Amino acid sequence: MSFLAIAEDVKLGENVKLAKFINLYGCTVGDNTKIGTFVEIQKNALVGRNCKISSHTFICEGVTLEDEVFVGHGVVFINDTYPRATNPAGGLQTEADWKVEPTLVKRGASIGSGAVILANVTIGENAIVGAGAVVTSDVPPRGVVAGNPAQIIRILDEKKTGT
Repeated sequence: MSFLAIAEDVKLGENVKLAKFINLYGCTVGDNTKIGTFVEIQKNALVGRNCKISSHTFICEGVTLEDEVFVGHGVVFINDTYPRATNPAGGLQTEADWKVEPTLVKRGASIGSGAVILANVTIGENAIVGAGAVVTSDVPPRGVVAGNPAQIIRILDEKKTGT
């Protein structure tokens, strides 16, 4: 047994490395990306080239990770600002009852273990999100953020980011 749950509609690039116990459906994963154990990537999520997605991470519909993004262990993305179990009529919600809210992680950004990334957020190029941070608003390019809610600690020098 391979212990992989990869739907037929998943688009995998060249040389993608997949650990055991992952769940991928309806997503796109770019070349040379590595996906760790116990990762779920939902439909309509896009993962770029040369990314590393560490174990126990959840990437929901509406999330785009550009190339060279690092995602630490146990990171959670959220795609609904006001989640509810039921619709106004009292029935369980379906896809027709809500709209996916996007999240964009730009090229070269790093997200520390245990971070929570809320919907409608852009994390800028080469930014760093500290472990355990709760990102509620945009992070500027080369910005270093930490805390709950995440606050800017500093802006990295361009020479330190490789750009």
